[in-house]
Amino acid sequence: MLTARLHKVQWLSPQGLHQLAYREWGDPDNPHVLLCVHGLTRSSADFDAMAQDLGKDLRVVAADMPGRGASDWLPDPALYAVSTYVSACVALVARLNPEVLDWFGTSMGGLIGMGYACLPNNPIRKLILNDVGPTLNFNALQRIGEYVGKPVQFQTLDEARNYIRTISQPFGPHTESQWSALTDSVLVQKDQYWIPHYDPAIGQAFQNLSESTTLMHEAALWAAYDAIKADTLVVRGEHSDLLNHLTVENMRQRGPKARVVEVQGVGHAPTFVQNEQIHLVRDFLL
Repeated sequence: MLTARLHKVQWLSPQGLHQLAYREWGDPDNPHVLLCVHGLTRSSADFDAMAQDLGKDLRVVAADMPGRGASDWLPDPALYAVSTYVSACVALVARLNPEVLDWFGTSMGGLIGMGYACLPNNPIRKLILNDVGPTLNFNALQRIGEYVGKPVQFQTLDEARNYIRTISQPFGPHTESQWSALTDSVLVQKDQYWIPHYDPAIGQAFQNLSESTTLMHEAALWAAYDAIKADTLVVRGEHSDLLNHLTVENMRQRGPKARVVEVQGVGHAPTFVQNEQIHLVRDFLL
C-alpha cells in the first residue's frame, strides 16, 4: 500500500502569501505527474484509492484547494474563485517540476483544469474533466448552494457521517468502507463538535447566483474550453444534473474535441474509488 506524503507550498494571492497543502503518492522522482483536484467541498484525500493504483506508474499529487483540508483559509471570500485556484496550482506545478503533467479534475477541479489548460504555454498534456463542462446547470448550482457553507455541527461522528452521506447520494452506490472514507475525509472535530473541513466562506459565491450571471460565466468557460490543446477526456455520471448530454456533445465537437465516457448508475459526480472507474483513467493516461 502506498503512503501519502503531505507537503505544503507557498503561493501568492492579491492579499498576500498562503500555504497550499498537497498529498503525494508514488516515486517522488517520477517525472510523469498526475495532478488531481477535488470538487467544491471535497479534499485531496478523495484520490487515495486512485493513487493506490496509478501511483505504481505515476507520481500522483492531489491538492487541498485554498480554504479546504490542510490548506490556508483566505482572508477575503471573493478570492474563492477559479482564477485564484489556478494561481495556486501554477505555484504547485512549479514546485513539482514535472517533465510530463496530466490533470484530473472533479467538478470544480475540472473548471480549474480548464482555466489552467487554456493558458498559452501551459504544461498540461492530458486533461480529464470529471462530470463538468463549460455549461453549468443553474438548478444544479442551486442544489449545491443549499448546503455549501451553511453552519452545521454535530455532536457525534455518526451524525456528521450521515449528513455528508445524505448530501453525497448522487455519488451512487458504494461499500460501507468506501462511504467511511468519503465522509471522514471531509470532517474535523472542533470544540467537541464535528463540522465540515472547509471555510464556510466558500459558499458566499452562491448567495448572489442568478441565471444571468451563470450564463455570463458559461460564455467565459466556453472561450476557455475552445482554447484547450490538451488531449481531453470527459467523464459524465449517467444521472448528472450538472453536465447534460447537449453540453457533452458540444464538448465532443468543439475545442479539444474530447473523448466522452458515461458512468452508469451515478449522478454528480463519479468518485473514482471503484476499479472500473480507475481503469478509465489508466487507459487514457498510460
